[in-house]
Amino acid sequence: MPRQIAASDRDNTRSAPQASDPPEVPPSSPSRSQAAKPPAPFRSASRAARHLEPLEEQELASRWHDQGDRAAIDILVTSHLAFAAGVARRYKRYGLPEADLASEATIGLIKAAMRFQANRGARFSTYARWWIRFTIREYLFRSWSLVRIGGTAGQRRLFFGLRRQMRRFARDDSNLTPKLAALVANELKTSVLDVVAMNGRLSRDVSLNVTAGRQGDEQWQDLLVDLSPDPEALLTERDERQRRTDALHQSLRVLTTRERRIFMARRLAEPRPTLEQLGQELSLSSERVRQIDACAFEKVKRAARRALL
Repeated sequence: MPRQIAASDRDNTRSAPQASDPPEVPPSSPSRSQAAKPPAPFRSASRAARHLEPLEEQELASRWHDQGDRAAIDILVTSHLAFAAGVARRYKRYGLPEADLASEATIGLIKAAMRFQANRGARFSTYARWWIRFTIREYLFRSWSLVRIGGTAGQRRLFFGLRRQMRRFARDDSNLTPKLAALVANELKTSVLDVVAMNGRLSRDVSLNVTAGRQGDEQWQDLLVDLSPDPEALLTERDERQRRTDALHQSLRVLTTRERRIFMARRLAEPRPTLEQLGQELSLSSERVRQIDACAFEKVKRAARRALL
């Protein structure tokens, strides 16, 4: 957040996105491609541009809004390229390519130039800083992980403040203990689960094709365990289930019509009728229905065993 800005500056920043300081995370070790400098045309244009006075900024903004003069926008943007590059350099610690950071800063600068209202009385750099930082932060969220991060206000607070709060409460910010997670969650007004999840995501994604040991003969993907049944087990289970179903249908043939009716009603139907209900239907006592059910069950059990042999 800017330290202090004039009242007119605050009016001009109402339409600008809210930005905060970059998250306090350990700097990564950028590769050769990540350490690339901004393109030469970018550096030469920023060096060649001259500093604009407040009245000149207001005149250029008025020419753009009133006349649609693109040359005015070009002058306004080019004169602040060095300023945008300076804001972008604050994010070098994340290991992202500096050229990409500079490009995102330029995009934010262009957005600010197109929305800048000269009649507010604010300097363009004050207004542009918000858009530059917002655009870089969005790029940071998109590039940090394959999984979307920073989608909610709570996640953004965690992303930018987790490491800082961990150092505030503990000397070693690399080990997130349950007590430390509770303190950070209370300070950032979020849940402990969100703190633990964000702490894991700040460590960046790791490729499954990276070697897992010193021998170099195993990758992380080789250590993943699939807990679902294998196709052979599924096929065996399906065949066994079908075999038992066929044995049951074959066993029911040994029953009489009345035995089959009682057996299916008491053993296979859902909901199961009571003995009294079956007795009224078949003009039998409840005890007789129970006896027939037990006898039928024994017949089916013996016939099923013979069918499964």
